[in-house]
This record gives sequence, structure tokens and C-alpha cells, in this order.
Amino acid sequence: MRIDLHCHSTASDGTDSPAELVLSARRAGLDVVAITDHDTTGGWAEAAAALPPGLRLVRGAELTTVSEDGRGGHCTVHLLAYLFDPESDAVIAEYANTRAERRNRLHIMATKMAADGYPLDADTLLAGIPDDVPAGRPHLAQALVRAGVVGSVTEAFTELLHGRNGYYVPSKKTWIKDAIAMIKAAGGVTVLAHGFAHKRGPTISAEVVADLAASGLDGVEIDHPDHDAASRAELRALAGRLDLLVTGSSDYHGTNKTIVLGAETTAPEMLDAIAERATGAEILEA
Repeated sequence: MRIDLHCHSTASDGTDSPAELVLSARRAGLDVVAITDHDTTGGWAEAAAALPPGLRLVRGAELTTVSEDGRGGHCTVHLLAYLFDPESDAVIAEYANTRAERRNRLHIMATKMAADGYPLDADTLLAGIPDDVPAGRPHLAQALVRAGVVGSVTEAFTELLHGRNGYYVPSKKTWIKDAIAMIKAAGGVTVLAHGFAHKRGPTISAEVVADLAASGLDGVEIDHPDHDAASRAELRALAGRLDLLVTGSSDYHGTNKTIVLGAETTAPEMLDAIAERATGAEILEA
């Protein structure tokens, strides 16, 4: 059984629509796929409606949070949330606040770049992003590609949107323990996403992971394209000590990244454990 529990669609920053995502997953030979768009459940209904025979769908999201890093500072941490109730009052309020803050942030960044002569219009950019889609730097990167400023989304981040120049605007994020509590209250299961992907930037320490486990974190994503062998080994040992679930996933984004569906996978018994713990939503099957 091939299970990929971390995939993105056009509901956030992927290039496949939710319907295309599930069809692509089946063509790739997957038996189970999770839709985990950033800070939204906007793609759930479309993915469910298009679910092909033979494929099971895990509905989830990837939450952008902030945590103490265990070294005296703080860093951004991504939290995969699975099978939670999207109608929970706390979840609805969190998503609404996140969408509003992100649209304002993106407008400021685009305006700064336009003032320096880049061929961007902040209002036009935001008008092209549906209201239920969290606006983010990938949308600005895609606009720069369309304008011919850069050749790819990766180049846009490397050259212009990296956070080390005057265009970057920090985003407001939910504390990770609050996010874990919110998802647990909504009947969901939480897994730390690519927690030791050091090449992405600052990461939390093993001690912080242990603290999060004590606060209700259910698992850690270990087999991920951005984890090297040492990171995987350290996380696997940590998960064993803390009795955490372990997952593997591609973090698929369509053509925005080179990683293919099913590049990393999750063991069937771990999916069973996630399903057993969840009370907010069920795994769907056509």
C-alpha cells in the first residue's frame, strides 16, 4: 500500500487543482493521498467529489505556526493536521484571521516591489486570488514569473523573496501549542511537518519536540525530501523514545517543485493509528 500524507493543491500553493490532485495520485499508483493545503480546507469538497475508485482521501491542512526553538529564540514551524472537524468554531475563526492577515501582508510586499519598478500591481494580484485561498509569497513569486522578472518560483524566492531585503514582511503566526490544542479539540491528529529540515532555515530542537509531545503532538514526519539521513535517524530515535507516530510524505506542490507524488510514503499501520485517534472526520473512499 502506497500512502502519501502531505500534498498541496491550488487551494494554497500547488499547481494541481484539488480534483487534479486526486486523479494524479491515482495515476501515480497511490492507494491513499492527503490534501494538506496551507491554512485552509478550501480544497476538501472538490477533492472528495473527484475521488477516483481505488483511492482513499485523508482530509487535512498544513498550519503555519511559531514555536520556541530551544536555543533561546523562535522559529516558524509547520504542523500537519489530519481528519479534524472543519466546522469547529475555533478552526473557522483561525482560518478567517489567517486569510485576512496574509492578504494584507502580500499587498504590502507587492506594493513595495512595485514602488521599486517591478511590474506588479498589488490590487490586481490579490483580485486573482480567491477569498478562501490563503495568500502568500508563492502567489507573489508566480506573478514575478508571469511578468518575466524571474524564470521560476524557486528563483523568485532565492533572488527576491528570501526575507533578507526590504520587500519581506513578517507574518503573524499562531503559537504551535495553541494550534495543537485547537486541532485536538476539533477531533483531529497533529504531526510535525519536516521538523528537522535544516536547509529550509531555523528548526526546533529535540527538547522542544519532546515538550510538544507532552502538549499533545501525535507524530512527526520523518521521511521527507528535505530530511537528510542524519535528520531522519535522529527523528526516528526521538519518535521511538516519545512514542510518537511517524509518517513519510512527498510534500507535493505540482510543478512548483520537482518532487513527485509518492516520493516518500507512510506505513499502513501509521495511517490506521491516525484514523483510530481522529474523531473530527473520516477517511473517504469512492
